[in-house]
Amino acid sequence: MSSWTQSPNAIQPGLHFVATPIGAARDITLRALDILAGADVLAAEDTRTLRHLMEMHGVALNGRMVLAYHDHNGDQMRPRLIEALKAGKSVAYASEAGTPLVADPGFQLARAAIDAGLTVLAAPGPSALLCALSVSGLPTDRFFFAGFLPPKSAARKTALREVAQVPGSIVFYESPRRIDACLRDMIETLGANRQAAICRELTKRFEEIVRGTLGELSDSLAGRDLKGEIVVVVDRADPVQADAQTVEDALREALKTQSSKDAAAQVAQAFGLTRRDLYQLALSLGPRP
Repeated sequence: MSSWTQSPNAIQPGLHFVATPIGAARDITLRALDILAGADVLAAEDTRTLRHLMEMHGVALNGRMVLAYHDHNGDQMRPRLIEALKAGKSVAYASEAGTPLVADPGFQLARAAIDAGLTVLAAPGPSALLCALSVSGLPTDRFFFAGFLPPKSAARKTALREVAQVPGSIVFYESPRRIDACLRDMIETLGANRQAAICRELTKRFEEIVRGTLGELSDSLAGRDLKGEIVVVVDRADPVQADAQTVEDALREALKTQSSKDAAAQVAQAFGLTRRDLYQLALSLGPRP
């Protein structure tokens, strides 16, 4: 393969977070290749993965080292990278796959650079989170990324209860070894009829999207020997049904600490009602004491 022809524009000094493919190697962006080709310092969650990606696209190292930066060496490596930034160099950091800082160890590096008053930039690109939302068939107007759930059932159920009423689709990353147990806990805490999608091996050869209720997904995946990265997308809970007095009581409670507009919006969202109707009711109840 011929060498990557870099853009003539110099790489701006600063910390560049570079998104890398989650599967298909050609999902890399042209800007990401420019940065990888021209940055003064290269750092990666997995140096072998980044080297392989650069080789595939003909991006030469030109004598540069690829420094490892991950959860286990962050305390030792951050000062070295920050010193390079303070010296006016461009530093490119790439996660093993996907967008840095999303379930990735780059957060502390970003905070350290920002706290030092240094430039932090991003070259956006692939993300398993956004890819799964796109193909899930579930609402995307609002969503909450819950990351990896705890491995133990009791802690996992607690974490699920904490997000059960989030007013948007909920996205989880999960291991294929735990997906069966995870779905059982989701059924117990979120309900078997909640709509969901299991997105496995996104953008890869054996990509698989399974959609249905949590109960249906649990039945269809039971006993299967799954492999690869899994993203679980779960629909928001159905609005709570309540009588007029319950709604009014909730609105009065919200008005104790919020404006009529904000209280109406909160209660409308909780009960699946229109903001306009709740706002008129809030006005009729008078100003909060």
